Amino acid sequence: MPVPGLVHRYPDRVLFLVTDRCASYCRYCTRSRVVSGVGEQELETDFEEAYRYLEKHEEIRDVLLSGGDPLLFSDRKLEGILSRLRSIPHIEFIRIGSRVPIFLPQRITPELCAMLKKYHPLWISVHTNHPRELTSEVRDALGRLADAGIPLGNQAVLLKGINNNAEILKELFHKLLMCRVRPYYLYQCDLIKGSGHLRTSIQEGLEIMDKLRGHTTGYAVPQYVVDGPGGGGKIPLNPDYIVARTGDRLVLRNFRGDIYEYPEAALETNKSCGNNG
Repeated sequence: MPVPGLVHRYPDRVLFLVTDRCASYCRYCTRSRVVSGVGEQELETDFEEAYRYLEKHEEIRDVLLSGGDPLLFSDRKLEGILSRLRSIPHIEFIRIGSRVPIFLPQRITPELCAMLKKYHPLWISVHTNHPRELTSEVRDALGRLADAGIPLGNQAVLLKGINNNAEILKELFHKLLMCRVRPYYLYQCDLIKGSGHLRTSIQEGLEIMDKLRGHTTGYAVPQYVVDGPGGGGKIPLNPDYIVARTGDRLVLRNFRGDIYEYPEAALETNKSCGNNG
């Protein structure tokens, strides 16, 4: 966090924590010690210092607004942030992380969508964990955002006793696609104090992913990730599709468990092929 409220972990993108308030407070939240204002830590964001940092660092092309939840701001306050970011030439696109479309779908008004539309390319990542959260009101709210040309992705958390089941997750991901939301990430539940009862093993998560990939459309399969403890960032986790390496060949398995060999080195072009006429 080079300046208060701005996290610069990855080379070309930053996390801009603009508020510590949410539409809901999740026990498994990775920032539960900060949000709501009742923990031992407080979020202190210096907006002007953050803007100066962004202007100075031309390698930054992607800004994610999060917190808390930026869509709790008034349209006017949120637009002030978006317009300020859009005035920085090297920032190519902006993302907003929000659970408001799920918990307060009535906040997604035509006026909000018209305002957001002015700041493309703008992406929104929503957060839902269970198909029952995708009500008709949520569907309509997501539809208004999609109609405004805003690409939507979903970040879910793997939760014991809630969604640690391939069929439940498949239903969730299928419903998201019908709401025009791409399942983006499935997070391993973070090591948050007081969340142990919600945490599955990574092995269980891998087994669930193995029951998804190949068994439904690829658009319905998110990337399973774990956030490396101590600031390691997102680390992708995938089932073992490489069974073995034998010399210059890979032994692979597909979703059915069928085995295939694939050459590791590039094959030479068959020089006899072609039109000789």
